[in-house]
Amino acid sequence: MEQILTASRTEIEKLQFERLRWTLKHAYENVDHYRNAFDNFGVHPSDLKSLSDISKFPLTQKNDLRDNYPFGMCAVPLSEVVRVHASSGTTGKPTIVAYTQSDINNWTRLVARSIEVAGGTPSDIVQVSYGYGLFTGGLGAHYGAEALGCAVIPMSGGQTEKQIAVIQDLKPTIIMATPSYMLTILDEMTSQGIDTKELSLRIGIFGAEPWSTAIRSEIRERTSMVGVDIYGLSEVMGPGVASESGLTLDGPIIWEDHFYPEVIDPISGNVLPEGVDGELVLTTLTKQALPIVRYRTRDLTCLLPPTSTSMRRMKQIQGRSDDMLIVRGVNVFPTQIEDIIAKVPALAPQYLLVLDKKGPLDTLEVQVEIRSRSDTADVRTKAERDLAHHIKSMIGVSVMVSVVEPFAIERASTGKAKRVLDRRQR
Repeated sequence: MEQILTASRTEIEKLQFERLRWTLKHAYENVDHYRNAFDNFGVHPSDLKSLSDISKFPLTQKNDLRDNYPFGMCAVPLSEVVRVHASSGTTGKPTIVAYTQSDINNWTRLVARSIEVAGGTPSDIVQVSYGYGLFTGGLGAHYGAEALGCAVIPMSGGQTEKQIAVIQDLKPTIIMATPSYMLTILDEMTSQGIDTKELSLRIGIFGAEPWSTAIRSEIRERTSMVGVDIYGLSEVMGPGVASESGLTLDGPIIWEDHFYPEVIDPISGNVLPEGVDGELVLTTLTKQALPIVRYRTRDLTCLLPPTSTSMRRMKQIQGRSDDMLIVRGVNVFPTQIEDIIAKVPALAPQYLLVLDKKGPLDTLEVQVEIRSRSDTADVRTKAERDLAHHIKSMIGVSVMVSVVEPFAIERASTGKAKRVLDRRQR
C-alpha cells in the first residue's frame, strides 16, 4: 500500500492545502475564465488561509467549460498537451479535457491504485469493456491496469457475443465496465446456457453511471464476482477520482491527495457537513493542463469518514441532480426505483421509466421484466401490485407498473443504460 494511504489526517490536509494554493494560483495566472471569475467574486488565491476558505471561491459549472470550447480553460500551451479527451456532448456541446504528460502519469497511478485497492494484483488479467476513444473510460482503465502489471484485454464496449467468447477463452479475472452493460453480458450468457457461476472473473470494477446496491447484489448472486464502485468524470480527470475497497465495500475512497471534495446544498450552494446528502463538488490539486476549481459534478452523495485508508469516502452515488424526475411534486431518482424492484423476487433489474401526461397531470409508468417466462399470470399480477405498493409507500408517488417479458427492454449495447423515456414534451 502507498505510504500516503496510511498518512495521518494532519499530513493529508497539509498536502491538500499546499496543492490547493498551487491550483488556485495556477488557474488564476493562466486561465482568463478563472481570473475574471475570481475578480468578479472579489477573491484572490492569496485569500486561501485554510482549507475551508475554498468555499469563498466561485463554483465552476459544465457550461463554463462549454463556453470556453475548445481550449479556453487550458492553463498550459498546447505544445505541452499530450492527450485530449471529451465528453459525449449528448446534452450540448462537448467539454474538452486536456492532459500534460504529468497529468497522464498521475491519472495512470490513480487508476492503478484503484484496481489494487479493489483487490487486483499484477497477476490478474483485466478485460476493459469501457469504450475507447474520446470517452475517458477505456484508455484510463487500460493505462492503470498496465501500470499495476496486469495483462490487459482492450475489448472496448459492444460486441456482446465477442465479449463472452473472450471471457470464456482468455479467462480474465477482472472486468471493468458499466454495471448495466455487465448485466447485459450476463443476460446474454444465461440465454446461451452458460453457467455464470463458473466464470473466471473474480472482481468487477463498475462505474460511469449511478448504480444501486440491488445491482451489486444481483451481480454477486449470479456470479462469483465482487463488484466494486469506481468513480470519475472526464471534466475532473476520468475514472479513478475515487474507488471502493474490495474488502470493505463501503463506498468509494476519494483520492484526497489529488482532489479536494466538498458537498453542497444543490439549491443554496452552501457547504454541508460530513454525512449530509448533497451535491459533490471537486477541486483538482495536481492537474496542470486543465485545473478545475470547485466543479459542480451534479452527483448526489455525502462525505464519510475514512475506514480502510486515511482518506475520506463518499456514499455510493444516489443519482444526479439533473437526472431527478419530478412527478406530481415528488422527487424520484431511477436508482430509488432500482432498489425497490429488488424487493420483488419475481422481477429482474431491467426497467424503463416512462413519463407522460394525462390531462394536466404527470404520469409515471414503470416497465420492468419478469425473471421467468414460465411465471403465471397470477405471479405477474402480484408482482405488479407489490411493486406499485412499495413505490407508493417508500417514495410517495402512485405509478402504473407494466411487467413485460424477459429481454423486452432494450439493453445497454456499449455503455450506459437508458432508464428514462420522457414523453411529456411531445
